[in-house]
Amino acid sequence: MASLFRDRSLGFSKRDSFSSSNSAAASPSSATSRLTATSAAASFSPLPSPFGDLTPTLSAADLRASAYEIFLSATRSASTKPLTYISSSNLANSPNNSSSSNGNSSSTLQSSLTSAAASKMKKALGMRSISSKRSSDGGSPGNSGSGGKVKKPMTLGELMRVQMRVTEAMDTRIRRGLLRISASQVGRRTESMVLPLELLQQFKASDFADQEEYEAWQKRNLKMLEAGLLLHPHTALDKANTSAQRLRQIIQGAFNKPLETGRNNESMQVLRTTATVLAGRTSDGSLDSCHWADGYPLNTRLYEMLLEACFDINDETSIVEEVDELMELIKKTWGILGLNQMMHNLCFTWVLFNHYVATGQVENDLIRAADCQLDEVTKDSKITKDLVYSKILDATLTAMLGWTEKRLLAYHETFDSRNIESMQSIVSVGVSAAKILVEDISNEYRRRRKNEVDVTRSRIDTYIRSSLRTAFAQRMEKADSSRRASRSRSNPLPVLVILAKDVGELAAKEKDIFSPILKGWHPFAAGVAVATLHACYGNELKQFISGITELTPDAVQILRAADKLEKDLVQIAVEDSVDCDDGGKAIIREMPPFEAEGAMAQMVKVWIKTRIERLKEWVDRNLQQEIWNPRANQEGCAPSAVEVLRIVDETLDAFFQLPIPMHPALLPDLMTGLDKCLQYYVTKAKSGCGSRNTYIPTMPALTRCTTEAKFQWKKKDKSINSQKKNPQVATVNGDSSSGVPPLCVRINSLHKIRMELEVVEKRVVTLLRNSESTNLEDFSNGLSKKFELTPAACIEAVQQLSEGAAYKIVFHDLGHTLWDSLYVGDPASSRIEHFLLDLEKTLTIVADTVQERVRTRIVADIMRASFEGFLLVLLAGGPTRAFSPQDSQIIEDDFKSLKDLFWADGDGLPADLIDKFATTARDILPLFRTDTENLIDLFRRLILETYGSSVKSRLPLPPTSGQWNPIEPNTLLRLLCHRNDETASRFLKKTYNLPKKL
Repeated sequence: MASLFRDRSLGFSKRDSFSSSNSAAASPSSATSRLTATSAAASFSPLPSPFGDLTPTLSAADLRASAYEIFLSATRSASTKPLTYISSSNLANSPNNSSSSNGNSSSTLQSSLTSAAASKMKKALGMRSISSKRSSDGGSPGNSGSGGKVKKPMTLGELMRVQMRVTEAMDTRIRRGLLRISASQVGRRTESMVLPLELLQQFKASDFADQEEYEAWQKRNLKMLEAGLLLHPHTALDKANTSAQRLRQIIQGAFNKPLETGRNNESMQVLRTTATVLAGRTSDGSLDSCHWADGYPLNTRLYEMLLEACFDINDETSIVEEVDELMELIKKTWGILGLNQMMHNLCFTWVLFNHYVATGQVENDLIRAADCQLDEVTKDSKITKDLVYSKILDATLTAMLGWTEKRLLAYHETFDSRNIESMQSIVSVGVSAAKILVEDISNEYRRRRKNEVDVTRSRIDTYIRSSLRTAFAQRMEKADSSRRASRSRSNPLPVLVILAKDVGELAAKEKDIFSPILKGWHPFAAGVAVATLHACYGNELKQFISGITELTPDAVQILRAADKLEKDLVQIAVEDSVDCDDGGKAIIREMPPFEAEGAMAQMVKVWIKTRIERLKEWVDRNLQQEIWNPRANQEGCAPSAVEVLRIVDETLDAFFQLPIPMHPALLPDLMTGLDKCLQYYVTKAKSGCGSRNTYIPTMPALTRCTTEAKFQWKKKDKSINSQKKNPQVATVNGDSSSGVPPLCVRINSLHKIRMELEVVEKRVVTLLRNSESTNLEDFSNGLSKKFELTPAACIEAVQQLSEGAAYKIVFHDLGHTLWDSLYVGDPASSRIEHFLLDLEKTLTIVADTVQERVRTRIVADIMRASFEGFLLVLLAGGPTRAFSPQDSQIIEDDFKSLKDLFWADGDGLPADLIDKFATTARDILPLFRTDTENLIDLFRRLILETYGSSVKSRLPLPPTSGQWNPIEPNTLLRLLCHRNDETASRFLKKTYNLPKKL
């Protein structure tokens, strides 16, 4: 289609360009008229064909030429006596005795009657005749660009030639070739021959103006064969089809070197044989069939070219008056193209519609005709089960629906007083296309049909809402421009006041102009429109309210304008719903009222939300920058903790200063938001600081000792131990925010927040009591004035931070003197003194940093971690540690020293608290003085008690529980693994085959 219009721009846009002589030069006025028409056509583009794009295989010019050949072939025996007529565009200029200009007077008379009478087809499609259309447009039916010159009457064949822009030379050559074919194949039907194949054998290069024209003609026919037999065959091809492969080779070879088409030429004979075989293939096995131009989409594109010829080449917005006779001839191509009445109805609908689009939508007759023809398509779609037809129908209607919906989804932009007449037909086309696509093609619709899906009302509803939203957005931009233009004036109107006035005018326009048209498909079109406008304005009103923090004069003015607009919109909806079964309740439900108090409440809620979001953003930003410096203030708290409490106080003050009558009702929203923000602060403050499991070392695999183990280790692994210390120290220095003082500051900060919240809650009660809008019953619900989440979060976070700090100190910061060094090699030479010295320094730092009310907790956690670390060294210290019964006194003395450090001569932790945490170690340490045989006997007895006597022959390996106990098998097993004597080593070797080292 696009190339069709491009061809016209090259001088083929007028019928007189193809006059019989083709030699008369066009007059200046004729050339000017042609240029004007060409420019008008060029400003609009046709839609892409839904039947598919055959380029680059076949161009539009190729398709047009081949379509004309098919037309002549199909109609060559239609009438032995050609019908002569005078074109309607020249009818008024022809003399009454026009019969004298033609030797066949009866034919001329018949032509005159045909031209003068209204076309039945045009009448059925609701189209005006060309002469009546020109009269209604104020023009003369006799001056259609011919300059008053009387034109020579033409036959229908001549008309078709002109309409399809075929030169006389081409026409003569085709007719001559068809006569030769007919003479050589007497009695053979046109439908039973492959036309391009026959034509190739009828002409030589001498029949053309030059060799180049001949080669182009030959290539076009070969391309037609390729398209009809290989690319788009009637019956699908098997990839292994030898005939197809052979034909493809011949065609490709002919593209490079012109094909010799002599009857006895071997290549031509092979071409004929393979093409005939391929054309004779059928899916039903029928004989005497020939399929070379009836495959989709080739057949529909060829037919589209033929139907385009029905449009007057002098006036592209009109169909020729002789369309009835012309269409009857065009239909004779159905046998070759494999079409039927249903496909004709669909193709003709598309051509009418596309021509309306391509000519700038200036002729409403075309869209009305397309709408009328679409009724036939609707009938066809309900009775056919042809899958190919359904596929083409879907593509065609989808293209039509896409174009119509693009305009109907914004019909306020598309239509005005000048073109409102076309809206009825465009809506009808869009709705009909949508109904066919959904009801007759969609399987989903058939499954849901019981729900009575109303496709028509649904589409109109969508058009109304979409268009009104678009129009509203434009009015809003206009209102904003008016506001900017009036800034220099005193007290300029707010944008929403201007917008309310514009929306009222838009609703009135919709009611008067568009709703009467749309009501034919949707009984409550006006109601849907005003409900949409109501929602749009309501959204803007809500956005306006979200941007202010207090009720200003502008806000009051806007609320009054909104109230008036709402009354006008509701009135239109009520009037439109008089005949509605529910009295318009469904539409009214779509229009929640613009209540002033509700708007103020919403305004305050938005204000609360904004403040809370800002506070949350502040927490994120400041905690990322917080360095947790213990010297930041006298309380040892983080500046961010102090500031977040100040912001909470400031927010509460601002809330109670708002001029609203609903402080008690909205206070719970504010308190909940502040509570969540503070909880968020607590969560962020404790995140990333680790826990007990973060720092507890992994237990090494079980091994056994020999009496020589510790002396061998001392020389070999001393350097390894010193290397382990440095990486840990580097890690601590590299993360200053998780060192001991910063952790203490975090604990102080969260403790302060929990204490200060009690003060804030009391202050809220005072502010609420002083508020004018407060009633006595507002004090009955105490929960609305309290923080529910943050206090519990603070307690949990302080506990987690304290425990994490304790295990970090013991196993990370002091790991080099405990886990890496204590009792490694010879217990007597690697005792606990170094660890105690470092631990005492750390406790001093903690005592100086942590607030007194949480000091006992963190010191107790450090003690618990130290006791656990001490037992872990004894029971899971790996093959570098070995103990004999003689070492038990050293161990007990070291543990007493550890307890004494926390006792601090009565100035440290309470004795009962120390004894509570020392219980496990106190129960296990006596086992170190027990001899090996007794330990083994006790271990055996406990295993048998646990697993039963059935395991007596082979003792199972007890799992590690992580809970040390003097009567727990795994605890005894680990004690034996670290027992430095031969008896324990042999027992472990024999029982579990444990290695001496990792």
